[in-house]
Amino acid sequence: MTITDAIRSRRSIYPAQYSGEHINDEVIHTLLENANWAPNHYHTEPWRFMVFKDDGLKKLMSKLAELYKMYNVDTFSDAKYARYADRAEQISHSIVVAVDISDKPNLPEIEEIAAASCAVQNILLTLAEYPKVGGYWSTGKLVYTPEFKEFLGLEENQLCMGMIHLGMIKPDSPKPQGKRRPAGEKIQWVVS
Repeated sequence: MTITDAIRSRRSIYPAQYSGEHINDEVIHTLLENANWAPNHYHTEPWRFMVFKDDGLKKLMSKLAELYKMYNVDTFSDAKYARYADRAEQISHSIVVAVDISDKPNLPEIEEIAAASCAVQNILLTLAEYPKVGGYWSTGKLVYTPEFKEFLGLEENQLCMGMIHLGMIKPDSPKPQGKRRPAGEKIQWVVS
């Protein structure tokens, strides 16, 4: 598979499509090693990863369920609340992605966030080597709350950027088809 094939065929695969089987930890190590090769300004390597599995994953999902209930009093749904427990049974590993924000005056915060985002893309593209493993980058308001930051034990200069949920894909699960508007709609050539 070429890098172009990997980029254009990459798709988010969600927990409902996971079998509940466990992914070998060596696959996780490969994903994280490739993440570590993301480009970054001043070689700060600002990405940080916390890998949750087994009981740790259940605690993570329980915390997210608690935060969902706390932050959605007016729009609370029992079904959505229960989905967090279901995810703990479907997902094999969840990688929480955090970023260290540099205190270097000439290094804007956005550059550290961009570098960590590149690390996430490296993880997602590496999944092309493992066609039976699916994953997606999960974000949302709950991962940015002070309570979640405290749960993770992040320091003042660290931000949570979400989680990459990973699971073994059910054999009969169809791969979603991708679509994009033509790249030309988003490109402006400046020649003079």
